[in-house]
Amino acid sequence: MRISLSSVMKKLLLLQLVFILSACGFALRGPVSFPFSSLYIALPDASPLGGELKRQIRANGKTEILSSPEKAQVILEVMGESREKQILSLNSQGRVREYNLLYTFSFRLRSPDGREYLAPVSMQFKRTVTFNESQVLAKEAEDALLYRDMQSDLVQQIMRRLSVVKLDQ
Repeated sequence: MRISLSSVMKKLLLLQLVFILSACGFALRGPVSFPFSSLYIALPDASPLGGELKRQIRANGKTEILSSPEKAQVILEVMGESREKQILSLNSQGRVREYNLLYTFSFRLRSPDGREYLAPVSMQFKRTVTFNESQVLAKEAEDALLYRDMQSDLVQQIMRRLSVVKLDQ
């Protein structure tokens, strides 16, 4: 029975790599836990942002989303939400060549009696898009996809902000 040196070296190298990865503390992000048990989100039920945010919060299984602000431990109050296009550059004929899609959202977290747990937070997401007038329909679909992507990023940011809130007890 002959064991080649290269085979042993490969196994040792693989074993060493496994130990290094386990020692670095890498772990997949688990479910988000919030310091409150019930929440009211001041967004309409038909709002795509509200739907995605409620879905993500329900996924953690520990926080109840209520339909009335009076019974909730905390209230997520939306202060503003806007989407806009901003022209960046024009071609030689004066037509749009490139533009930014901006998605701005601001909110705060408070108790039903008005005590503020999270001061007003404003977040802005931006994506740069090139424009070709021969592909107008495709560009409209791309814009919608980019806004949806920014909305998902926004929901993740809100979840992270809510998870670190300190409630004075």
